[in-house]
Amino acid sequence: MSQTDRQSPARAAENRVQELRASAHLMTLDSGVFCLVHGSPKPADQQLTGVRVSAIDPTDSTISIATFRPDGWLTGGGDSALIRVLSESAQILITIYQPVGSLEGAPKLRVLRLSEAAAEGNLAAPGTAPAAIRKPTAVLSDSHDMIAHIQRTGDVGKSFGDWMGEPGSEMAIEGFSLTAPEGLEPGDITYQAVLGRGWLSPWNEAGQFCGSRGMALPILGFKLKLSEAAAKRFTLSISASFLDGTKLDDLGSDESVEAPSLSPLEAFLIDLKPKVSSKKVPEPAKPASRPALAPAPAPAPVVKAKLAPAPAPVAKPAARPVVKTPTKPTKRSR
Repeated sequence: MSQTDRQSPARAAENRVQELRASAHLMTLDSGVFCLVHGSPKPADQQLTGVRVSAIDPTDSTISIATFRPDGWLTGGGDSALIRVLSESAQILITIYQPVGSLEGAPKLRVLRLSEAAAEGNLAAPGTAPAAIRKPTAVLSDSHDMIAHIQRTGDVGKSFGDWMGEPGSEMAIEGFSLTAPEGLEPGDITYQAVLGRGWLSPWNEAGQFCGSRGMALPILGFKLKLSEAAAKRFTLSISASFLDGTKLDDLGSDESVEAPSLSPLEAFLIDLKPKVSSKKVPEPAKPASRPALAPAPAPAPVVKAKLAPAPAPVAKPAARPVVKTPTKPTKRSR
């Protein structure tokens, strides 16, 4: 075996392992709930370019992190992570991964404070762990058109046309997911959560959870959009109730379901129904009715015809009398 042949497995292994460029940063956050957003465009190629957000100490119970993507990556295009800090301040580890030789600069990351509830007296007591963040998967065994995580209640399942949550209950909705009706693809129904004024979560397809669980972070509303194919086959009407008493009715596809005051969402109703065909179904032909018979006319009276008198017999001409002419006697010869 030549030296080149002996080196080929090593070269093959080198081709399977690709080097990445990674940079780590520490970010200090005060008590509260924050949204970290990756605002750069998503990469056009399949190369790994992404951001991971994590706590320095995974066992630190005063820090909770949840992403809208189930794999935890922030790859751009508005991918976001929710961060809740229960202590006075905490440090978050942000790791950026890029291909070696990439000409792209550092990703555009923005931090938005969503809530200061933790700073207003909801600090965790020493040694007390907050409610663990549940993974964004449905925990109900039965199938439902809608599933929502409601504060102090947990996951609740409902059907289209029913209220999700209870108006006037003063229990906010933290997140939800929808199921596409039979005959539609998951991409035919997309939705996103309202996180702040002019701030929305990334779009989610039917079957994906939008929002959070266990972070005490209510959503402020949502948008729901039907694809062109779905809009041709289904009608959509949305009603909603908010903690400040705001009521909204008869909203449609791609309309923002949110209160002017940005009050948390308390309950919503999604009425999604198949359209009734406008073509009239032809009714079965009725059997032709027989024409009414006119009453038979009264029989005409029988009139006996008078017999004409028989013609008088024609008199035959009288026969002429036969006149015999006397013959002369014939002389005999002697």
